[in-house]
Amino acid sequence: MESAGHAPLLDELEARLAYRFRDRALLETALTHTSWLNESAVPGRADNERLEFLGDAVLALVTSDLLMAQLPAAAEGDLSRARAALVSEGGLARAAALLDLGRFVLLGRGEDKTGGRARPSILANALEALVGAVYRDGGLEAARGIAARLFQPELGDVQRHARLDFKSRLQERAQALWQSQPVYEVVAVSGPDHDKRFEVALTIAGRAWSRASGRSKKEAEQSAAAAALEAIERGEGSGA
Repeated sequence: MESAGHAPLLDELEARLAYRFRDRALLETALTHTSWLNESAVPGRADNERLEFLGDAVLALVTSDLLMAQLPAAAEGDLSRARAALVSEGGLARAAALLDLGRFVLLGRGEDKTGGRARPSILANALEALVGAVYRDGGLEAARGIAARLFQPELGDVQRHARLDFKSRLQERAQALWQSQPVYEVVAVSGPDHDKRFEVALTIAGRAWSRASGRSKKEAEQSAAAAALEAIERGEGSGA
């Protein structure tokens, strides 16, 4: 059931999405983080994890379709790298930031106080859930339209995304600067089997440069490498 206090925020989010839900309960569910549900215990209310699962699959399909239209001559490997960049935790979090999505998510007090509204994993999951909700409410074409709008800035630079391989670029920079290779270490694994998160620490020549998380070890390593490259370009001596 939609809460009266949350209704104006739902109106605003629908305006930002340029999409009005037929079944607003789906939108409420998409915005409900498990931490809020654990504290509130609203009868009949579900968290957004099932919609997140659905949205992940929907995004894989619609972003593949958008990329094939944008890059008609691209090879499969280039398309795969571009899609991975778009739907990575970082890519999803950036798209969520365009909506200011963190402001609309229902979070438990603990998550809220510790910066959950800006946490990339929470934003990425909420965006996936939101796309899943749009798909359930309006079908595939509605979900495709939402994805096209949300990823428009990234889709405008898909040629760059197709070339992204941060680990290879970092390896070249590390070899040139320090005659050393980056070392990636998985320092934490969390989440259920269907939605694990891997946290990776990156060091070069014994110095800590970055930490990053992702839905696979490979994704976390790419994100850590991207953060380290950014720090190197800023001229920092250590990124962590």
